Amino acid sequence: MNTTAIYPGTFDPITNGHMDLLQRALRLFDRVIIAVAGSTGKSTCFTLDERVSLAKTALAKLDHVEVMGFDGLLVHFAREQGASVILRGLRAVSDFEYEFQLASMNRKLAPDLETMFLTPDEGYSFISSSLVREIAALGGDVRAFVHPAVQSALKERLG
Repeated sequence: MNTTAIYPGTFDPITNGHMDLLQRALRLFDRVIIAVAGSTGKSTCFTLDERVSLAKTALAKLDHVEVMGFDGLLVHFAREQGASVILRGLRAVSDFEYEFQLASMNRKLAPDLETMFLTPDEGYSFISSSLVREIAALGGDVRAFVHPAVQSALKERLG
């Protein structure tokens, strides 16, 4: 049985923490779609097209991964792509309440889709896109947290 998982997020930008979770997910699923959310209500540093492009570059060496932008309800996009699982990362206990609420709503909207939570390797548990952006904006070195192409894009965008 071929299984497809959707890994949604804003990926603003994609980090090594995202890549760690994705690599572990590839051991569980035949195909993983990185679903880059367009309209999230968040203001983003990079446009949807830029975030998709950066994710494609960062993940270019991984097989069985697709990167796609989407707007609208995640459950609709997941069904269009033939996914059976929504994959979410939990960095800390503080993430759980929000993620549990999302998973419950998605289950109500689409009972056929399961949500699976993965926790990061402890070497990545502190990384978040917002912290990476903040460090980059303040002139800090983010090379340990992101792909080189993402580091360059952050430097160009944030100085």
